[in-house]
Amino acid sequence: MKNVIIFGASGSLASYVIDAIEELDDVELTLFVRNKNRLQQGARNKHRVIEADATNFTSVKDAIAGQHIVYVNLAGDLELMTQNIVKAMIETGVNRIIAVSSIGIYNVPLSSMLVPYRKLADIIEASTLDYTILRPDWFTNGSEIDFTITKKGEPESGGAISRKSIAAFVAHLIGNPNEYNKENVGISTTDCRE
Repeated sequence: MKNVIIFGASGSLASYVIDAIEELDDVELTLFVRNKNRLQQGARNKHRVIEADATNFTSVKDAIAGQHIVYVNLAGDLELMTQNIVKAMIETGVNRIIAVSSIGIYNVPLSSMLVPYRKLADIIEASTLDYTILRPDWFTNGSEIDFTITKKGEPESGGAISRKSIAAFVAHLIGNPNEYNKENVGISTTDCRE
């Protein structure tokens, strides 16, 4: 059994990720949220739910203990929350993290809106953890699963991507945790332009 915790489990992307992970065999999900009432009822009933704040280190460490993979899908004080998650993972011996950042975090000048997402990426990359950082393009509610991956340093290509596509890629990483290890990748819809 693979234990996976989702930080920010009530977010608009996380609901798709939960659905995609539920398709995998032998995965036990823990959902970490500030307010469990914001979770879909089906998810609340099926999975272990921890109602706490990721800015509280003790809550984060207690939640991470015993997990195999940590998936981070947060907004807010990303610097503090990411520091707490990384420190808790190191202290509890949990090594695999998948974290959602944003397209454009390496643009110069950097938009002030993207500074927290850049800090998230920098903190995780500076750690000893086995990480995959995802830098998605803008989200859509499309039902297609269609994506392309670009490595850090390559031009970001493609366009707005469905939440379902990102969720499919996250589920693939959880099923294949050795793939895209120590990588920071852009994910967008396939660029069909010639």
